[in-house]
Amino acid sequence: MLRTPTGGAGLGTATAGDRLVSIGTVLNQLRDEFPEVTISKIRFLEAEGLVEPRRTASGYRKFSPQDVERLARILRMQRDHYLPLKVIREHLDALARGEQIKLPSPSPQRDLLDGPWEPEGDRPTATRVGRAELLAAAEVSEDELAEWESYGLIAAGGEGGYDAETVTVARLVADLGRFGLEPRHLRAVKAAADREAGLVEQVVAPLRRHRNPQTRAHAEATAKELAGLSIRLHAALVQTALGLRLQ
Repeated sequence: MLRTPTGGAGLGTATAGDRLVSIGTVLNQLRDEFPEVTISKIRFLEAEGLVEPRRTASGYRKFSPQDVERLARILRMQRDHYLPLKVIREHLDALARGEQIKLPSPSPQRDLLDGPWEPEGDRPTATRVGRAELLAAAEVSEDELAEWESYGLIAAGGEGGYDAETVTVARLVADLGRFGLEPRHLRAVKAAADREAGLVEQVVAPLRRHRNPQTRAHAEATAKELAGLSIRLHAALVQTALGLRLQ
């Protein structure tokens, strides 16, 4: 849930009764629900005209509680429904007119940093999306996606289409690209992920070959738990290497 801003600003074109906060405060409020949101992402949504914060006389952005709620709604539409910005804008305009909107059914996603994976039988199967939907979700061009595929960062599943994890990868690659990181820079990240997957496979491979169905099921649960631990370790090591303390 979002935390309600407590300070008042009354700067620029703001009225005295408005409670306006800086973009850094907005980031902290949104990260409760959207851990991967960045200041760059907020500025990008502003540049696309989806949110219009007020400006002080010195040019600093100041966001109202309504601006923060609007940002949260936009991020939910992207995360849960894979909607492109054009469609999100249309939905927001419709809501502003008091109209009812119908969103597509959300596709379940897992945040591996929040805890271990749930057993396969305890959660619904993630919806697969087509290439056009992936392009819309990541807000990239066909040429960009083709380049990602050439570097092995993105790949369609054996049955065609892309699963929820691949959509997440695409969005993260796109976000990193806004900081100037190109696919060639991310080859080392992909190689490290492949090595971590190899370590997990070494542990669970003997269990998967076992004749007992319960043992094989245990192999899958073990693989998921090890993957979650590996990802959390990786995140902690990166933070330590950079000397960061992330919320």
